[in-house]
Amino acid sequence: MLHALTIDVEDWPQSSLNHDLPITERSVHNTRMMLEIFRRHETHGTFFILGLLAEKFPEVVREIAADGHEIGSHGYSHKAVFQIGPDAFRDELKRSVGLLEDITGQAVRGYRAPDFSVTEESLWALDILAEEGLEYDSSIFPVRMRRYGIDDVPRHMYRLDNGLIEIPMSTVVMGGRRWPVAGGGYLRLLPWALTQRAIRRLESEQIPTIVYLHPYEVDPTELSEIEWPVPLKTRLTQGLNRRHIAGRLDRMLSQFRFGSVAEVLEESPPVPLTTLSSSVVAG
Repeated sequence: MLHALTIDVEDWPQSSLNHDLPITERSVHNTRMMLEIFRRHETHGTFFILGLLAEKFPEVVREIAADGHEIGSHGYSHKAVFQIGPDAFRDELKRSVGLLEDITGQAVRGYRAPDFSVTEESLWALDILAEEGLEYDSSIFPVRMRRYGIDDVPRHMYRLDNGLIEIPMSTVVMGGRRWPVAGGGYLRLLPWALTQRAIRRLESEQIPTIVYLHPYEVDPTELSEIEWPVPLKTRLTQGLNRRHIAGRLDRMLSQFRFGSVAEVLEESPPVPLTTLSSSVVAG
């Protein structure tokens, strides 16, 4: 089975500490580190790129596209969808998509919200994505977490009645509840054996795994060298096991088949779903 390899291209200080901070060149260095890993494995993925970063460093966007990766939008400013509202969301979406298409000459088909911020209170974003010509969204975590997620939505890929395809983040069911796997902090903090078992469990259900990472997660020294103050708790949770991510990526790409979201959609068509709302969702 082909699984999706997705990268949210952003700059850690700007996305996690303060949206008013400048995008740093370290984000370019880290993105190139990831590109080199994918070249070694001859693997392509989908890079959801922040508009602010593309605007400042268009050359790295061109490098990503030149390597054959799919380009998607990660919004423009990294502000949560439910905080900025429909009008600003549409403006940011159009601005980011326009930037990426002008830089690469490629059509942008997909979107991922900053911090998975398409939640029950911002489902209106899915209609705006469809209206603006996007083909798929990969912003919904099908389990309720502290900052994001929606309970009881499908765990598999599905097509909404507005034509948009939803690519939910990966979860497995254990002990009667859903658990997030195979991305970001979950990939860093869980033992590799558990991640491997989760991917095989998803394969047995015929559900492609949606792996997501950020370029900064392959940079083990960033938090010790950053010039802005970082709370101790944040420093610990965000820095833990970064030194292992490159090795885990190598193991994962060696043991399983990975490609872009577009390639996964060709191999595993989504299931139709008539509606997605905060009150009734088929699971």
